[in-house]
Amino acid sequence: FSSQVATVTEYGAFIKIPGCRRQGLVHRTHMSSCRVDKPSEIVDVGDKVWVKLIGKEMKDDKLKLSLSMKVVNQGTGKDLDPNNVSLDQDERKKRMFRDYTSQKITLEAVLNTVCKKCGCKGHFAKECFVQPGGTKYSLIPEEEEEEVATAGCERGKKTSLSEDPSRKRKK
Repeated sequence: FSSQVATVTEYGAFIKIPGCRRQGLVHRTHMSSCRVDKPSEIVDVGDKVWVKLIGKEMKDDKLKLSLSMKVVNQGTGKDLDPNNVSLDQDERKKRMFRDYTSQKITLEAVLNTVCKKCGCKGHFAKECFVQPGGTKYSLIPEEEEEEVATAGCERGKKTSLSEDPSRKRKK
């Protein structure tokens, strides 16, 4: 239906619904098929726009109406999405997104294994590339393991890492 913009906020625009005292919200994601950062760049108070009712919600005994401008041709008022296909796709995209940043990937099980073929740490026998009599490859040890190994060797020499200026510690 054709309606008029009542107010513009940073998250969308409230639209006066004709023949009704209520207003509906056109969220900035439903203003255009392109990204809208500032709704005030798209509409101003008093502008005539074509909108489509896409949802209603009862919250705290108040009816909240969701409207969309991007599924309606703003020149003719023709519904561009009569079967609500694009709205269903948008909802599916929102539901499918999951945040996996809190889950860390650990490779301890693989790193702590010893190859039965070559005897090196960090890979399985089926992933081993060593040929009979060939070069053996293993993982580079972590800094902590390297420091422990070098400290153990240097105790016999009675020197430490902090006393030797030629060795620098990496953090």
